[in-house]
Amino acid sequence: MLTKRIIPCLDVKDGRVVKGVQFVDLKDAGDPVELAAFYDEQGADELVFLDISASHEGRETMVEVVEEVAGTLAIPFTVGGGINSLADMKRVLRAGADKVSLNTSAVLRPELITEGADYFGSQCIVVAIDAKYDDELGSWRIWTHGGRNATEWEAVAWAKEAVKRGAGEILLTSMDCDGEKAGFDVSLTKAINDAVTVPVIASGGAGCKDDFYEIFEQSGCDAALAASIFHYKETSVQEVKVALKEKGVEIR
Repeated sequence: MLTKRIIPCLDVKDGRVVKGVQFVDLKDAGDPVELAAFYDEQGADELVFLDISASHEGRETMVEVVEEVAGTLAIPFTVGGGINSLADMKRVLRAGADKVSLNTSAVLRPELITEGADYFGSQCIVVAIDAKYDDELGSWRIWTHGGRNATEWEAVAWAKEAVKRGAGEILLTSMDCDGEKAGFDVSLTKAINDAVTVPVIASGGAGCKDDFYEIFEQSGCDAALAASIFHYKETSVQEVKVALKEKGVEIR
């Protein structure tokens, strides 16, 4: 059985880590390099860095910040935001990332997933999915450009398509739960996890240590990602891991 992973996330805008609620009302949460070093020391299994305004602003990921963050880390490091081509992937991987996260660019041009997987291997390609429940659809709809643009894609169908095209991992964010601290979206995560054969990272909604146990037990996902509860020291990676271990969850 694969051990469960705990992953802090750095949402970066203008060189600073920010956190909002349902993708809006962003507040400053600190320096990305300092936070990265802190989480490495804390025992985080991986770190995700998302340049959250790059796609919306039509620019490349902030490579110099990625280099600085990578220089502090001894754990796997995923970088996303504004990655639109193989050249962008190469640039970010050379800067020190271990994996690249594709979101808007993959929806707009799904062939990009296959190009990346063929060149670097599927283990290097994470497809990030921002999903929100849609009454009209009767399911979860995919949104792009940092949660600004609705698409025609239904979440489970898009996750299957992404994996078919070569995604080695799915980073799944519930826009409904993001920043609410009321728990992860179990039904969405389980639906995606049951539909694909690659690891699924649950994101959006962590409010306490018990939320991590609930999402692992009820959805079967492989990893859980959180931001604000770690950034603002409401709990720590170490405390979450201790609590999970006490409940018999296999962790690293």
